[in-house]
Amino acid sequence: MANETPEAGPLTGYTVVDLSRALAGPHAGMMFGDLGARVIKVENPGKGDDSRSWGPPFVGPADNPQATYFFSCNRNKESIALDLKSDTGKDTLTGLIARADVLIENFRSGVLDRLGFSTARCMEINPRLVILSITGFGHDGPEASRAGYDQIAQGEAGLMSLTGSGPDDMQRVGVPIADLLAGIYGSYGVLAALLERERTGKGQVVRTSLIAGMVGVHAFQGTRATVAGQEPQPGGNHHPSLSPYGLFTCRDGAVQISVGNENLWQKFCAAFDIDPATEGMAVNSERVDNRPAVIELIEDRFSAYDAADLLNRLTEAGIPSGTVRTLPEVYQWEQALSQGLKVSVDHPVLGDIDLPGPPLRFFDADSSGEVETTRTAHDAPPLLDEDAESIVAWLADGN
Repeated sequence: MANETPEAGPLTGYTVVDLSRALAGPHAGMMFGDLGARVIKVENPGKGDDSRSWGPPFVGPADNPQATYFFSCNRNKESIALDLKSDTGKDTLTGLIARADVLIENFRSGVLDRLGFSTARCMEINPRLVILSITGFGHDGPEASRAGYDQIAQGEAGLMSLTGSGPDDMQRVGVPIADLLAGIYGSYGVLAALLERERTGKGQVVRTSLIAGMVGVHAFQGTRATVAGQEPQPGGNHHPSLSPYGLFTCRDGAVQISVGNENLWQKFCAAFDIDPATEGMAVNSERVDNRPAVIELIEDRFSAYDAADLLNRLTEAGIPSGTVRTLPEVYQWEQALSQGLKVSVDHPVLGDIDLPGPPLRFFDADSSGEVETTRTAHDAPPLLDEDAESIVAWLADGN
């Protein structure tokens, strides 16, 4: 069973009811659990969250395989299976809503209404409730009824038009970034609503979508379109507005460099015997316009170095640089480990397993930021209906 009173976390004492499935909503719920909230995941009887069957890979015994996909977004939660079309399921969910601070759902628009849990009904049960609703394309508008899938959202919201080696090689991002960002933006909205509740005493509805999350991170590419009237296109592993800034080959592989200003360009040129006033390369705008020539010149210099020696040379010269790690390498990297980016949990089927860790750390201001208060003990993603008995007992107890 998940820890009802985590050792630390700014949301300790808050209760989140997570009706969501797949990734966007569950990721938001996991963020609240990482911050110390009690997160109760409500799943369909029998099969549970869709992602319990998403694989390979599956791990564990052949008669009880576990999907690693589910593990990625469901740590620090409890699980109860409810048939929301039954009277018993509806009664239990009503009790959960009455005691919750936050309700997360990512059904298509109208599904909760048909189940008898419209926004009006939820707020009648608990006027202090904050509801996070995540959809694919938004809860209203001409395409609100479309199903929300990450691949589709990445394309429809323009991200794929920016990603890839060139205009004829558009690519999706290597993780379900639309889902993840919708969950992150949704969590941000919920925290704002909880703060406002402290002033008003009233809950509210927070709505976001997969396409909203995508547009929300268009950043400078978005203003290239809206302000400059340009149509940004994929640029591969090189920055569209800075040069040299990207991935460059060397004798035995490749390294990344970020020459983000003219002072760094001067340092870079001094380290690699380049005339900083070379025609077409004297200032950043020229280097961007002449990117192929810049890349050719730099890779010619880099061809004399193995990656390890080249990174040392770049560091000595004060040039921001790095390598490209595989994920197994990341989870063995001392710097990542020092930041708590891998955590160990005790899974009821698999035993001790490692999971990617939460991205936030907290420190006591009274100690000048030296004493860390981050939650360090985490609970494994739950088995389906693992906590039903204790949750029902908690509701019956009323405390």
